[in-house]
Amino acid sequence: MTRVSVILVNFRGAEDSIAAAEYLRQSNWPANDLEIVIVDNDSGDGSFEHLLEALPDCVVVESGANLGFAGGCNFGVSHASGSVVAFLNNDARPDPNWISAAVAELEADPTIGCVASKVLDWDGNKIDYVDGSLTWFGMGYKREAEREDRGQWETPKDVLFPTGAAMFVPRRVYEELGGFDERFFMFYEDVDFGWRVNLAGYSVRYVPTSVAYHRHHVTMNKFGNFRETYLLERNALACLYKNLGTDLLRTVFGPAVALAVERSASQAEAAFPDSGTVFAPDATEMPKSGATATFGISYFVDILPSLAESRHQIQSTRKKNDAQILPLMRNAIEPAYPLPKYLDLHEKLVELFHIDQAFAGQSKILVVTGEPIAAKMAGPAIRAWEMSKRLAVEHAVRLCSTAGVSKDVSNETFEIFSGDEHTLRALTDWADIIIFQGFLLESAPWLMSSEKIVVADIYDPMHLEQLEQARDQGPKGRKNSIDGVTGVLNRQIARADKFLCASDKQRQFWLGQLAAQGRLNANILGTGRVPNDLIAICPFGLDEVAPVQTEHAIRGKVPGIGMNDKVIIWGGGVYNWFDPLSLIEAVSVLKDSHPDVRLYFLGMKHPNPGVPDMEVAQQALDLSERLGLTNKYVFFNHDWVPYNERQNYLLDANVGVSTHFEHIETQFSFRTRILDYLWAGLPIVATRGDSFGNILDSEGIGISVEPRDVNGLAAALEKVLYDLAFAESCTAQIHSYSEQFEWNNALQPLLSFCREPQRAADLEFMEPTDVPEGMLGFIDPGFDLKRDVKLAVDYMKTGGLSVLRTKVVSRLKKYI
Repeated sequence: MTRVSVILVNFRGAEDSIAAAEYLRQSNWPANDLEIVIVDNDSGDGSFEHLLEALPDCVVVESGANLGFAGGCNFGVSHASGSVVAFLNNDARPDPNWISAAVAELEADPTIGCVASKVLDWDGNKIDYVDGSLTWFGMGYKREAEREDRGQWETPKDVLFPTGAAMFVPRRVYEELGGFDERFFMFYEDVDFGWRVNLAGYSVRYVPTSVAYHRHHVTMNKFGNFRETYLLERNALACLYKNLGTDLLRTVFGPAVALAVERSASQAEAAFPDSGTVFAPDATEMPKSGATATFGISYFVDILPSLAESRHQIQSTRKKNDAQILPLMRNAIEPAYPLPKYLDLHEKLVELFHIDQAFAGQSKILVVTGEPIAAKMAGPAIRAWEMSKRLAVEHAVRLCSTAGVSKDVSNETFEIFSGDEHTLRALTDWADIIIFQGFLLESAPWLMSSEKIVVADIYDPMHLEQLEQARDQGPKGRKNSIDGVTGVLNRQIARADKFLCASDKQRQFWLGQLAAQGRLNANILGTGRVPNDLIAICPFGLDEVAPVQTEHAIRGKVPGIGMNDKVIIWGGGVYNWFDPLSLIEAVSVLKDSHPDVRLYFLGMKHPNPGVPDMEVAQQALDLSERLGLTNKYVFFNHDWVPYNERQNYLLDANVGVSTHFEHIETQFSFRTRILDYLWAGLPIVATRGDSFGNILDSEGIGISVEPRDVNGLAAALEKVLYDLAFAESCTAQIHSYSEQFEWNNALQPLLSFCREPQRAADLEFMEPTDVPEGMLGFIDPGFDLKRDVKLAVDYMKTGGLSVLRTKVVSRLKKYI
């Protein structure tokens, strides 16, 4: 077991330190492997003696002088024996899992040099720390501080720095970096340390399950705000000087000094609004806040020789460049202080010294979906939402739906827009990178010849779906629908710089289509890239946080389904390429020996009104009624389940099912509903032939059956529902198998690409005359009544009214 030493620095707060030690003793970490080290920082009020008496089982040491937070922590580590050192403010209390969650992360990944805990206010309602941000002038800040915690920051991620209030460091890393910089005394020593951890090639990992609760600035309240401001000013300059690369430092250091002086003056004037300019000739007294920058700069000059030595050591050994660090700063151009004159100067300095360009490490990313963004969302909209959520950790992100956005939908980490043509034009002009699904190029044809970096998300082979979706339209209608969607996909393939698919099998399929469109060419292969570089595997994902049931949604709620019934759940829409009929017949067979079996269809009505009704859905309703099963053994939700409520339905089920016909769509599909089953830990019964159906047995997470095998399906369901040992073994295997599909893991190739985005080599220098033949008819379509009527029908069938309207408006503008 790892030995953990927790360091608490005490300054005239013995009762707080004693309480913190008691909270630590209540943690779930073994007492024999937990060492509590308390440093009394020369309190001079009897604290040391009080701590010795009250905490005989702790290591209580006296510093001999007030070393500040940085020096006190270093002094504590020198008296500690743990291989992991943790730091906890003495006015904080740890959650029982605070240590175990952090150590588990450190042990799982040796590249982690520091764990940043999630820190809430004392009552656990508001955020103190979930991520750190850094301005170009060296000041660290917490963007989310004081926001309500509603569970929106539960995703682990890499950050620039932790908060010293609650953090963990492997001792070897702490000693390698020399611990906290004692010249800082207090404030920004955690910013500086985290920055150095990153520069040394490690990561600082935010772990939201490692939680502490903090009273704000109890120690600093004993000093006074002007002292805090002085420490912030001087330490910001030192932090910037030590850690920023040479080119960026040359750009910003002079402006940072000028801004510090103005910040100090503006703060002083704001504190004395009736006295006029505090530096006026007739001013009788200058407030202390007006001198903080001056004294801070003076201190910086005094220690500059030693800072220069530190800078040389850091810069000569750094393993990450500034381009890799800038995204972790999050919003470096944030001015941080709402003071009018200061804001004016900040704006001028950013413009005159091109600071915004120098700190352009963050990309502006637009994610576009053709599905509605609302409480009830289909798979493509969910995927776009989750992409936006993860990308927003490092970048400025906007999510746009060309099918509309519900008024009751919002997110604090990215902006959401409904994309009419005017809005879409503004959004694509704003973005550096555009990630889209479906029909965006039909609505935004200007992107075909633009220099924007375009990522096409083709995880859903729409033209293969049309082989089934259009099967009832007759030979001509079927051909028109398939040709229309294939044309849409071919235009994406001709234009996109990067493609996303769901599986290796899909990638092989798409490589064939890319080759047919001329995208596997000498320009691509001559750059040292391989064809696979064009197409990244980013499957549909599942939430990293396990589902928690807040209420029953099926058991005891749906008339006819009791609390003890065995529930089979069909976790998505009913489309023509699925086979709900064999499943309903299997339930009819199973009910004779097991009258407590129940089948629940989660959603019969797609949330996008542009998606046509499916014939097989009506066939399922008719078959269930004809067999006398409806509302007795088979139940249909004739609506759609809200995304944030689906866990209440999934956790009411015993098994998840997915049955389909033998079809080419099956071979290249990636069933997103299966991810929900994995998330909920449900054993799975599915038809063989698709990505998941083929591995259920080998992975031990369910049972595969042949297409249309009613008896085999009934036997598989009986096994999963009534063999409790088998069901439990499936659930146990699911937990380890599903980790690869957590959104942060599933989207890693996209997240990496967006950190270092680049145009496709064969498109980067394309001239208008080089546009592939497949694009030409789209860019300059001319007028052909027969063809345009055909296209209108295609767009109505495949994209709905909103896509058709946008296409018509776009076409008309070409001739007005």
